Order: sequence, then structure tokens, then C-alpha cells
Amino acid sequence: MKLLRLIPDNTRFGFMRFRRVSFPFSALASIVAVVAFLVFGMNVGIDFKGGTVVEMQAKGENRAEYAAVRDAAHKLGLGEVEVQEFGAAGKDVLLRVGLQPGGDDAQKQVIVKLRSAFEEKFEFRRVEIVGPRVSEELVQNGTIGVLLAILVVLVYLWFRYEWEFAVGAVIATMHDLLLTIGFFAVTQLQFDQTSIAAILSIIGYSLNDTVVVYDRVRELLRKYKKMTMAELLDLSMNTTLSRTVITSMTTILALVALAIFGGEAIRGFCLAMLFGVLIGTYSSIFIAAPILIYLGVKTGEGAASVTPQKP
Repeated sequence: MKLLRLIPDNTRFGFMRFRRVSFPFSALASIVAVVAFLVFGMNVGIDFKGGTVVEMQAKGENRAEYAAVRDAAHKLGLGEVEVQEFGAAGKDVLLRVGLQPGGDDAQKQVIVKLRSAFEEKFEFRRVEIVGPRVSEELVQNGTIGVLLAILVVLVYLWFRYEWEFAVGAVIATMHDLLLTIGFFAVTQLQFDQTSIAAILSIIGYSLNDTVVVYDRVRELLRKYKKMTMAELLDLSMNTTLSRTVITSMTTILALVALAIFGGEAIRGFCLAMLFGVLIGTYSSIFIAAPILIYLGVKTGEGAASVTPQKP
């Protein structure tokens, strides 16, 4: 059975010739990301700012009309409001309202207004007020989670590859993380707990793509002793190009469908993942691979220095 190949086997595209453009471009994009983060900051959601969380369930045989619930909630004049579907399909609604100025009395007024607007058709299952202290803990826990994930990645790379490959993979991963943070800052896409999940997913996707490329590079280093490093990297990119294109395109198609039809609750997650998949694919080819040249990895006699290390 013939395997599906979107890219011909004899493709010989010169990726490494773009390294003199990709590195300055990525450096400039990273600076823009840092400046955007410092100037605009993150548009943090209710999870990280505090507010009121209400779980409602449609009464009887009624089904929740999420668009109508969202419109009714916005008309109450409570500022930022999030409406999500969860639990029983078509019946359960999770409603978040941003923290109101005026202390505890103002938060209690939010509950009163919500009950007057929805109590006729919905049963209130849970009502919670998320204070600033809880929100700060969520921010801290989310940050710690991301940092621990990166630390585990660093440990894995240290045992998986020689230091040149490990440094290259770390730089590519940090590049993707930084640009993703910049993406949130520039677009002012709401940053909440699902955004943390998106960042962790992007790190995993980028790392997986880089590892596939590096495995092929190490394999070819043992096979071709007289080829220049730039030529060997081009060959590695071209032999994994079909896999890269198929993986990226199937992921992008799924994310586009979810962004369009998945509803408001996961649109931000999908948009962040779309950006992450694109930037992760770019960094694997134009950052992680060519940086090996600058780190001194060589073919020929130097190839002996890239044999796998045992933990």
C-alpha cells in the first residue's frame, strides 16, 4: 500500500539559506513581544481577576439557549460576563461575572440581579464569589505550573540529547513561549486558565516537532560524513517535511473547525493554539535546526560527538 505523501520524496529545498533572515526576524519578533507585554499587559479573565461564578441548570425539559443567556447577562450592566456550556448537554450553564467595585455588597447585588433575570427558567446550582486573594493564588499556581513544565522539559532534553541539541531545543521552545505571550498581549485575547492549557500544549507540540527533526539529524550525521552541516540539515528538513506538513495541517484544520463552530468558550484557546502550531513549526525548521551550525555541531569527525547519551 502506497503511503500518502503531500511532499515528493525528491524535494531538495534549501531551508538553511534563510537562517540569516530567520534569526534577525525572530529576534525582532521577540523584542516586540516583550514590549507588547510590558506596554499592554495581559487581558486577564475573571479566573485571575476575581468575580462571581454561577452554575445554572435549565428547569424541566427546557434547554439552555446560550446566546440568549449571554445577551440577557450583558443587558444587566455588570461589565465583563462569560457564559459557558458545561455538564449536561444543552442544560447546564456556567456564568462568570467580573469583580464589581464596591466590596461585598456590590458582589451580592450581582447575585440578586442574576436571580431576578434567570431564576424563572433556571435552577441555581452553585454560587461562588472569587475574591482577589483566590485570583492571585490562581495566577501563582498557573505560573508555577508553566515553569515546572519547562523545567521538566529541560531535564528531559539534557538526558535525551547532547548539550548542543539540548540548548537548541530549549531556545526554540523559549522562542515559541515568548511569542505566544506576545500574541496574547498584542491581540488582547482573554488570558485565563484555558490559556495556560494552550501554552502548555504549544510547548509540547513545539518540543515534539523539534525532537523529530533532531532525531533525523543525528541519524544522518552517522550516515553522511563528508556532507556539510548546512546540506545535512537541509536533507533532514526535506526528509521530515511530509510528516511536518501532514501533522500541522490536520491540527490546523481541527483547530479552525473548533474556532468557528466550538463557541465562545473555547475560541480563545483555539486561536492561541493556531498561532502556536504555526510558530512551533516555523521554529523547528528555521530556529532549532540552523542553530546547530552556530553551536558548532559538525559532520565528519565531529559526528562522533553526537552519539546518544544514556541517562
